[in-house]
Amino acid sequence: MATNKIKGRIAILTGGGDVPGLNPAIRAITIRAIREGYEVYGIRRGWGGLIDIVREKDYDNSPNYLKLSEELVNRTGRTGGTFLHTSRTRPSTVPKALVPKHLRDSYNDDVNDLTPEVIKNLEFLGIDYLIPIGGDDTLSYGVRLHQEGLKVVAIPKTMDNDVPGTDYCIGFSTCVTRTIEMTHNLRTSAGSHERFLVIEVFGRYAGFTALLPTMAGAANRCVIPEYQFDIDRLTELMVRDRYTNPSKYSVVLVSEGAMPKGIDEMVFENEEKDMFGHKKLGGIGDVISQKLKELSPKYNDGKRINVINQRLGYLVRSGNPDAIDSIVPMAFGNLALDLILEGRTGRLVTLKNGRYDNQQIEIITSFKKSVDVSKYYNTERLRPFYKSFEYKPLFIMASD
Repeated sequence: MATNKIKGRIAILTGGGDVPGLNPAIRAITIRAIREGYEVYGIRRGWGGLIDIVREKDYDNSPNYLKLSEELVNRTGRTGGTFLHTSRTRPSTVPKALVPKHLRDSYNDDVNDLTPEVIKNLEFLGIDYLIPIGGDDTLSYGVRLHQEGLKVVAIPKTMDNDVPGTDYCIGFSTCVTRTIEMTHNLRTSAGSHERFLVIEVFGRYAGFTALLPTMAGAANRCVIPEYQFDIDRLTELMVRDRYTNPSKYSVVLVSEGAMPKGIDEMVFENEEKDMFGHKKLGGIGDVISQKLKELSPKYNDGKRINVINQRLGYLVRSGNPDAIDSIVPMAFGNLALDLILEGRTGRLVTLKNGRYDNQQIEIITSFKKSVDVSKYYNTERLRPFYKSFEYKPLFIMASD
């Protein structure tokens, strides 16, 4: 009996932080690709799976990749996280201690570029097309592989919503939804105790995850990485907000990358860096909480105001996706397949001005996407501007 000839092999990987919406994207790609006559492989642990492969016929590489089926992705596609797992591996900058054991004779510098091994491993697997799903760090290495001649189609994913060239990245809507919900839940405690409520949210270089929930009414004020704020001014505003609130509390959302004037670098949990050169952020909410408490008597007739301080952290990136993070990944996955079927690679799928589209993949590394302070952030009032909404995209702040 004749068998259908496979048109080619597609590999999918997810890198960086997990977000709700990754599994729906994997599902969309896989089902469409199989029905179009392709085999689909999932690379485990992001770029990590591609450096750990051992190119021997009988070697057990199951920890590094698996063949995907409709049955498998249908079962996982409704869930959060990524069943392929993820890592912050960057094959072009692998520290000596993290070089896979079978490669240590060939790569023993303090920092090693394993890109030649990645390319050989993709050839070993017979991969024709690669679809990385990730933020600007993960996808910047996708740009590198495109420049090396591989056929790459990238899908943007990050809660921070800061991949250049697209108005939307998978995970952002669920993050904003959860931030609003949890902030409103915490109001009951803040009001009961008549305190300041300081909530630290994700956002290393871009303040979208603090600014948009504030715009939606979750907080009185927000501080973002794009503007170095005056802690005295924040305290004055928070005291005023608390005074005018019948329940006698006020709320500020704090991006993890925000910096008060007088502090020259972001606040980190520790000094350890990942392969992209980033130290783990966390703790600016603690710093701001302490300063608000210390400065509050200055603006509150000599009386100190206590603080409820909460870091939302992984609560906004765990669990199932909301409606938008179920729909957009489905569309992004099918967009990626459209491009492959058309023979167009070296592209980033995008959502721009309310329409699905694509751009050259090089846009990922061409600039840093961040909040345009002059358009969207009132530096005097430390909150969003509420003006000029006509023709703005769904989430207001575009990637101009």
